[in-house]
Order: sequence, then C-alpha cells, then structure tokens
Amino acid sequence: MTYDADVIVIGAGLAGLVATAELVDAGRKVILLDQEPEQSIGGQAHWSFGGLFFVDSPEQRRMRIKDHHALALQDWLGTAGFDREEDAWPRRWAEAYVDFAAGEKRSWLHAQGVRFFPVVGWAERGGYDANGHGNSVPRFHITWGTGPGLVAPFERRVRAGVARGLVRLGFRHRVTGLSATAGALDTVTGEILAPSGAERGTASSREVTGEFSLRAQAVIVTSGGIGGNHDLVRAQWPARLGTPPQRMLSGVPAHVDGLMLGIAEAAGASHINKDRMWHYTEGIENWNPIWARHGIRILPGPSPLWLDATGKRLPVPLFPGFDTLGTLDHIMKTRHDHTWFVLNQRIIGKEFALSGSEQNPDLTGKSVRDVITRARQAVPGPVRAFMDNGADFVVERDLSALVRGMNAVTKEDLLDEATVRGEIVARDREIANPFTKDLQVTAIHGARRYLGDKLIRTAAPHRILDPAAGPLIAVRLSILTRKSLGGLETDLSSRVLTGTGEPLPGLYAAGEAAGFGGGGVHGYRALEGTFLGGCIFSGRAAGRAAAAATG
Repeated sequence: MTYDADVIVIGAGLAGLVATAELVDAGRKVILLDQEPEQSIGGQAHWSFGGLFFVDSPEQRRMRIKDHHALALQDWLGTAGFDREEDAWPRRWAEAYVDFAAGEKRSWLHAQGVRFFPVVGWAERGGYDANGHGNSVPRFHITWGTGPGLVAPFERRVRAGVARGLVRLGFRHRVTGLSATAGALDTVTGEILAPSGAERGTASSREVTGEFSLRAQAVIVTSGGIGGNHDLVRAQWPARLGTPPQRMLSGVPAHVDGLMLGIAEAAGASHINKDRMWHYTEGIENWNPIWARHGIRILPGPSPLWLDATGKRLPVPLFPGFDTLGTLDHIMKTRHDHTWFVLNQRIIGKEFALSGSEQNPDLTGKSVRDVITRARQAVPGPVRAFMDNGADFVVERDLSALVRGMNAVTKEDLLDEATVRGEIVARDREIANPFTKDLQVTAIHGARRYLGDKLIRTAAPHRILDPAAGPLIAVRLSILTRKSLGGLETDLSSRVLTGTGEPLPGLYAAGEAAGFGGGGVHGYRALEGTFLGGCIFSGRAAGRAAAAATG
C-alpha cells in the first residue's frame, strides 16, 4: 500500500505546528495542509497576547505568589463544572493539563527559547466561593514576544523538517473529505485554491484551480474552531445564555469557520459539547481592522464602572476581569447586545491593555526600552489610538456631554444622565475611606495588595468624577466571538473517538478542533491563559501518539 506521507496534519496553526514538530523529531514524513496562504502560518496564535497558564512558576514565586497543584486543580474543576456523561475524557484531559502546567510545561518551552514577561497577570478572578469559578491567584504569564514569540520555535522546527525532506507544506489546500481503507481513515481529499498574496488575516481568494487526494497512515485534525462563522455560532448558541446577540464582533478571521469539524463528523467522529463556547464581553471595534467585523478585547483592571445598556450597574461579582461567561449570561438577559465601561483618563492609562500581538508592539517586539516608555506614558499609544479613533469611545470633560455622546454612539436614547450620575456618585462615595460595603471597591483594594497589580494594572482608588483624573471616558462594549470549548472527542493519546467511545482508526485531533483536548477540557468556563497552552499540550500529544503508531 502506497502512502504520500506517514501523517497528514490539517491546519497550520499552533496545534498543527506543534504536532508536526513532534513528528519530525520522530523522523516521520508529514504533509501539513492549510487552506490559507503561507503568510498565515501560525493561525490565530500569531494574533494572540501570548498568555500561558503556569502553576508555581519562577515568575509567580518572584512576585510572592503562592501556588500549587491542588489549588490549581480545585480552580480548574470549579470553573469547568463538568456535569455530563461525555465529560469523562474532558475531565481526564483537565487533570493531565494541570499536571503539565505544574510540571514540565514551562521548562519544556524555556528549553526551546520561549521567555516570559516577569509580571504575572490575574485573569478570571471569579468572585464566588473557594469551589467556584476563577483563579485563586495570578497565573497569566505573558510570552515575551506575545503570540509570534510562542509560534516561532515550533515554526522553526517545522521548517527544519522541510529542509530535511520530512515535511511538505501544502498551503491553499482546502480539505473537503476524509475516507477510510479497510476500516482505517487514511485518505484526505479536497480542493486546491488559487495562489494568494493576501496579507495575514485578510480574506483570501476561494477560486478553485484543482483537486487533490492524499493518503497517509494517520491524519491529525488541527483546524481550529467556529469563531469566524457567526451563523454557526448562533446555531450552536446555548439555551442557558438566552437568545444569541444580533450584533457581534469577530475575534478571529472569517476562515475560522468550523467546516472541518463537520467533515470529521461525517467520517464518523464524535463531536461533543457544541453548546460550550467562549466569547468576550469587552469587545471594541478595531479602528484599523484586518478582517471583517474585526474586534479587539479590552483586558481591563478592576476599576472601571460597568453599566448595562440602560445605565444600571452590573451585579456582584460581575466586575471587569472577574467572570466572562457570568457577565455574558447577565448581558443576554438585559435584551441588549452592549454594555459600557465608564472611567477616566487616570484609570484607562493605568488599567487598560488591549489583547493581541499587534496591539502590544513593545512586548511583541521584545523591546525593554519600549516597555519602560509605555509604563511612563499617561495613556499607552495603542490605547490612545482607540481613544482618538475608535467608534466605541466617548471622551468628554463633563458627565452631561459624556451621556449625550454615549447615546450618539448607539443612536438610541437608552441612557439618562440622572441614572448614570447616580451610579457613579454612589460608587465615588465609597472611595473616601478604606472601609466600604461596595465589593468592587473592596476588590480594588485587594488587587493593590498584589505587587504586580499595584505596579502596572490597578490605579490608586479615587473618584471617577475627580476633575484632576479626567477627562471622563465611556467605552461601548460588544460581544466578541472567540473560542469553541467543545470539539472532537479524544482520548489522552489524542485519538478521535466515535459515538460508541471507540477510537476511529487513523484519526487524531488537537487544539481547538478537539476542544483543546478530549472534546472540552475547559468545561463550561475557562481560566484564561489556557487556550494556547491547550494547543501546545494536545498538539504534542497528537504528534507523539501518531508518531508511535506509524513508520
């Protein structure tokens, strides 16, 4: 029986690069396919902030953060909320991933040249009890070089495989079918698309110039999720989150469309937890978009006042950075698609970061000088650009003008000044002394007890309406599509399972296509810093398992 390669990998994002790199190390011949042009290698990881979840890291210890495996597993399981029969493999993947994050993950990446920003971030703080959602301690480690810095070592390993004659790169190859011979999946068919010079992330031609059929002993699906396909997002929207929003921004390009998941299903794969998904509630329109409906997520500190579309404050503990999906659930019940941050220049200068490699040129470019310059600016340059150009930003010296500007953004008179002023003034009264019944103010004081937050992420408590801290700023926030938390069901060797729980011979899956492992390693919610790490962990498992099964 003649094969074109030992293994075919479908998808040249981070998970696909990791799997291919592991196969190369084992001496296997690989064909790496992707429908996009070569300039988009690395997929969505390239655009990411590069956040990674570690447990008891040197960076944590230097910041005087006490973390350990048992606490991290408690946080993961409390966040995931596994409660379905099909959560058996996802739970085992979760336990294995926490082992990895508390064990060799950092040293393995460090050996490949990956380095980390010294200040550890505190994402998804929860705000519930000890067994509930959230990170008990800061665990969000930013890659030095952000997403491109994390992609680079694996791309280097893959290109070394090309030089050795072990890897064939098949860009502009769109897979349309998977089929089996003698019970084992071994054939990949599809269309060859016209060459494209489209820049990374922009729309590429879908002109078909030919067809292909390739055979291998094993196939690994690493094609990503559904975040660019709003119709599919709405079709799979969970009933527990109400009616899907009419207006959404896209955190990923349109080619992240989920079509490969349907193709794998048609070949016999079990696709589970389709209704589990991760969308951000702090999305803003990119004033300089790369793809259609391009949105950027604000990574806020704890101080902005969060108001719904009618000017009412969001309930406890739905503060900025505490519970993404809890906030999404609440927003959907308001029957409006947007909310507002209200703050001032002192807060935005200290607390706003924007997710994405392109929004953090200092970290992406690995420039210590630029990082220092950014820290000294009243408002960092990328944030200032949104203040000056962003369609969602209103900047005014007085509250009356601010509210008028907010209504002008939405073209609806949903806000009245008395309601907004009442919420702000009540909050500001709680700032006057260290005692408070306002739990957001308590959270601000608590954040500043952590050195990392005090240095770069949390402004000293002050009145939002303090003229010396102005001007006032309002930011319209929209739902931003991002990740699929469900996916192809896999065992711990990344073998794709059928509906009866048996491995589908020859087929493996990793990354977002596998729900980052098992078909849903995160359960209902994520702890952040776990998506890129999930691509790495599951991609490594798939590459090693496929290498062991072939050759």
